Amino acid sequence: MAEKKKTQKLALDAVPFGTEEENEQWMKMRRIPLPEGVSSRQMYMDTFRIAWPSLVELTLAQLASMVDMMMVGKLHYSAVAAVGLTTQPIFLLMTVIMALNVGVTALVAQNKGAGKKDRAELALRQALMLNLVIAVLMTVIGILLAEPMVKFMGAQEDTLADAAAYLRIRMYGFIAFGLTSTITAALRGAGDSRTAMIYNVIANASNVLFNYLLIFGNWGFPRLEVAGAAWATIIGQFIAFVIAMVFVMTKSERKYLHLDLKKGFKPDKDTIVNMVKIGIPSMIEQLIMRVGMVIFEKTVASIGTLEYATHNSCINIQALSFMVGQAFAVSGTSLVGQSLGKSRKDMALAYGKRTVIFGLICAVVLMLLFFFFGGTIVSWYNEETEVVRLGSVIMSFVAFVQPFQTMQFIQAGALRGAGDTRSTAVVTLITVVFVRALLGLLFVNVFHWGLIGAWVALVLDQLLRTVLIFIRYSSRKWMNYARAAR
Repeated sequence: MAEKKKTQKLALDAVPFGTEEENEQWMKMRRIPLPEGVSSRQMYMDTFRIAWPSLVELTLAQLASMVDMMMVGKLHYSAVAAVGLTTQPIFLLMTVIMALNVGVTALVAQNKGAGKKDRAELALRQALMLNLVIAVLMTVIGILLAEPMVKFMGAQEDTLADAAAYLRIRMYGFIAFGLTSTITAALRGAGDSRTAMIYNVIANASNVLFNYLLIFGNWGFPRLEVAGAAWATIIGQFIAFVIAMVFVMTKSERKYLHLDLKKGFKPDKDTIVNMVKIGIPSMIEQLIMRVGMVIFEKTVASIGTLEYATHNSCINIQALSFMVGQAFAVSGTSLVGQSLGKSRKDMALAYGKRTVIFGLICAVVLMLLFFFFGGTIVSWYNEETEVVRLGSVIMSFVAFVQPFQTMQFIQAGALRGAGDTRSTAVVTLITVVFVRALLGLLFVNVFHWGLIGAWVALVLDQLLRTVLIFIRYSSRKWMNYARAAR
């Protein structure tokens, strides 16, 4: 009995597989009681146990990005704009890899819940195989088309050379970045967020160190300025890749996933089909989002370099707040996926509820921080008086959306854990393209509201997206999407 308690990791492990009759009954119940022997405290602890390493990892990653921007900002505000111009092209090139990563996270989570360890490890091997091919192709495209892409994003004469150089250098680390993200996605699906935290913290610390050395030429290193920030980033990415590969290739009873190269990478039709079925809607979602974001970013870039630099500083700060929602979304994806893999729809709903509550508490703290100290945080990027003045206004928008975006991230994560990526794609189409992009064009180019108008459009996008995701989540239809047990 003591041994059983010692090896039990989740409250979910204490409950038996659900039956079809029980699942039908749970779907009809408005309030579902917790199973016998499972406490709410246990479920909160499960949520926190998976979320906190992801929160540390993602927050430190974004802090490294913020330090990156702050150091670049010490050169000139146009340097911040140059780096910001590369964000959407990099995300666009990552679209297919990110889509397959959603598939591998869901399949690993569901197979773990169903007790199919071999299938979970197979999903990891298949994803690495597919994403290696995709990453090589995207690397070539990114290097060859770096300058045209940043020109399309609205690079002006004072930002074009730095933006093109930054993007071209970043592409040299794209393969390592892509494959590391796949390993991270699989580990999160298995509920192991601590390992990803370890190698990403080491990588981000390396990134910050090499920023200091290569941007300004400290300790005898060459002064590379914006290009130095790019080289520092890919050095960190290669370090993360090496550590991640060593971890998953080392067999241990304490690890759930093991990458056994002897088993080969022969394509497995069923795994690839299931991964693609989950991933294609996510890919469409990402492509739609990137189209909308490109339109939106081009609109903001057209206002002026100072305004675009201010916008990028605030976006960079907002991205830090995303980490709360994304960290708890990792919990939601893993725990909901595992619950559905074990045919326990009651546990999926119970975990989803507690994950949202935890996330909202953190979001309120961030909301207060950004509201009262937003201007001060913007000044860390650039002390130009106009940048700080305009940035402090924009930070009030960032503060306002905190609870809404956090709830949206977490519930969307639960939907993805179930494999319901189609609904999130539809929501993205409606909000990012028809609200953020089009209203941004209207408010900036027709009403002439400038950067304020662009952020009004962004806030409306977040509010509508939260409402639509909530409606889908509340319908419970997503609980019928799990594939691992079929």
